[in-house]
Amino acid sequence: MIIVPVKEGENIERALKKFKRKFEKTGVVKELRARQQFDKPSVLKRLKMERAIYVQQLRDAEE
Repeated sequence: MIIVPVKEGENIERALKKFKRKFEKTGVVKELRARQQFDKPSVLKRLKMERAIYVQQLRDAEE
């Protein structure tokens, strides 16, 4: 269960933003979307490799 302590006088919008950030970090929505359809292991491996290449290119461009 996600708990967001709200300080005295703190804006409810800020507390809601904190809650959304914590919820996003748990990865619940991401996992639900992934479970809606089955992806073959070979497809997952290919996507993981493509993402790794993309991230590596970004890091190389940064240097």
